Amino acid sequence: MYIRYATYFTYPVLTGLLPIVISLLCSLFAYQNVRRIVRRQIPVARRRLDRQITAMCFIRVIAFICLAAPFCCYRMYAVNNPVSRDKPLEFANRQLVQVIFASIASLNFAISFYLFIISSSRFRRQVKFVLVKKCWNRWKYLCCFGNIRTTAENTELNNFNTELEEMTNFTSHQ
Repeated sequence: MYIRYATYFTYPVLTGLLPIVISLLCSLFAYQNVRRIVRRQIPVARRRLDRQITAMCFIRVIAFICLAAPFCCYRMYAVNNPVSRDKPLEFANRQLVQVIFASIASLNFAISFYLFIISSSRFRRQVKFVLVKKCWNRWKYLCCFGNIRTTAENTELNNFNTELEEMTNFTSHQ
């Protein structure tokens, strides 16, 4: 019963076809929306940004299909053609293949950032702005703030010592 459920519903529908169809439909709706925007009187810059977002969605869907499909296909094959543990080499080979396909499928969760960097110049500019202007300057300020503080304390001590010497010199001259 489990083999039929896994073969005909879990792997093909829940982990394979359903997420692919949903993401494909969403990207097609985004594409239609961008085409509709082109017909309206919307500034060229806005249309260009909308095209970039649509391209990012399409690239994401293509990557999702390419990374998720092998694992689903392999799991359907593995469920229908089980290997007993009496054959350790074949069992180990199957486990290795499964781990490789599972690792490739889990790239879906980490690859979006890199795909967006590759496909969108605006996204690249925003990432550069955040990393350089915000994070780097904040880190630089925090690192230098400790040095400035130390320098300021040393300066205050030197000024205090100088004032003491001047007061001592002033009182001794009178």
